[in-house]
Amino acid sequence: MEPGSVENLCVVYRSRDFLVVNKHWDVRIDSKAWRETLTLQKQLRHRFPELADPDTYYGFRYPQWPPPGVGEAAPNPATTEPQPHARFCHQLDFSTSGALCVALNKAAAGSAYRCFKDRRVTKAYLALVRGHVQESRMTISYSIGKNSTEGWTHTMCIEGTQGCENPKPSLTELVVLEHGLYAGDPVSKVLLQPLTGRTHQLRVHCRALGHPIVGDLTYGQASGQEDQPFRMMLHAFYLRIPTSTECVEACTPDPFVPSLDACWSPHTLLQPLDELVQVLRAAPDPEPSEGGPGPCSPCTPLPGPGRPPPPPETEVQRASCLQWLSEWTLEPDN
Repeated sequence: MEPGSVENLCVVYRSRDFLVVNKHWDVRIDSKAWRETLTLQKQLRHRFPELADPDTYYGFRYPQWPPPGVGEAAPNPATTEPQPHARFCHQLDFSTSGALCVALNKAAAGSAYRCFKDRRVTKAYLALVRGHVQESRMTISYSIGKNSTEGWTHTMCIEGTQGCENPKPSLTELVVLEHGLYAGDPVSKVLLQPLTGRTHQLRVHCRALGHPIVGDLTYGQASGQEDQPFRMMLHAFYLRIPTSTECVEACTPDPFVPSLDACWSPHTLLQPLDELVQVLRAAPDPEPSEGGPGPCSPCTPLPGPGRPPPPPETEVQRASCLQWLSEWTLEPDN
């Protein structure tokens, strides 16, 4: 995967209601800062100019579906009412690459939000971590809280760490795929599946294990030792959002292969990635909190302890959701 530019956005899934893109590393999703020359928002505007809407902060309108000449006559712009613009359904860190979902209308955004709130979304990441992880499969369960230590308030930490505030239960499943060397140093290629959604969860959990992610300047090795890798080696590999009307599913290409990075030299295969992809695709989606099963309901469970039940929605969370959805109607800078 080459470095990001305005022209090279990769779309891995598209429907009437959703897009899933393969975000580049070191690219922000959006930004109001003038110095941000490249964002995912700008890539989307360039790739889909028909979605551009200069009157909204997020800059997109719902696309015409079907396209003109495909099944329906093109609408008359003079009589067609404006459609809602697009919305990012979740976040990826600046340094993380991979699958990111964009809702193309308010109803789709609401249905995706409910899936995330009810912990019905399946996400799996690929990473290169320092050292050779000895256990082939494990569940990481360190609680994660905000770091209140001066100079580190932008970071998270595990319970018991000095300055750790309000730690919350956090679960990550880890499967070792390969052992090898990166620029001569021992590393492991792993598949990570977060079962909770804490800030920086995978990065904090890998550090807590003693196997920080290669290239992680915040949670990695001592200062200066992670400068050599050209990126942080964390990639959102697989995403499934089982909304009530559509199962949004996308699997992105593996960026951690020797043909794309000559510094990575695997020497021991422990678990074929293709087999794990089949397990992910076959795993059943957790039942929605209300109503019947969603549109994709396979039958083979994913190995591991399973997802913790979602906590009751708090008033703060509900207010946050309503604010999030209300932003569809806000003008720029409101």
